[in-house]
Amino acid sequence: MSEEAIRNYLAGVEGRLAADGCAPRWEDWGGVPVLVGRRADFRLRWAATNLHLFTVAAAVPEVSLPVVEAFTTQVLTYARKNKGGLPVGMQTGVASFPVLVSDRVDPAAMAWAEEKQRNQFACFARPVVVDSARGHVGMYRGKPAVGRAYAAHLIEKGGRYFSPLG
Repeated sequence: MSEEAIRNYLAGVEGRLAADGCAPRWEDWGGVPVLVGRRADFRLRWAATNLHLFTVAAAVPEVSLPVVEAFTTQVLTYARKNKGGLPVGMQTGVASFPVLVSDRVDPAAMAWAEEKQRNQFACFARPVVVDSARGHVGMYRGKPAVGRAYAAHLIEKGGRYFSPLG
């Protein structure tokens, strides 16, 4: 997939985020343009909590295990810092989709993204790795013990935002 096709994929994500009320915008993270979308949802079945969902997507030259791990940590830190409202854990949670798109993806990075949800206290990340050369979108689609109440919501949003390439 060409650089233009990667840009088109990110534009598609941006459009789906906008259609879902996430108010996407582009930010500069240390010289790298990143797409940031955000929404908040409240459900009584989530023990009356408000879940802030951040999606942060970027095109990178290569996705390796250290790159996806570092980006996931960076996105969780960003989401925690920018969610506003009550402190994390006080009837409020944070979830994120750290998304990296590249035509060069290490299989270990893809396996890491698909393996499990990454958790910090009241903060969850479901990394998404998009291998544009193979047309594969990898992310965890399960229901973990920690954060289980939000799993169906995150599975639905991930399916909505990150369409397969093709």
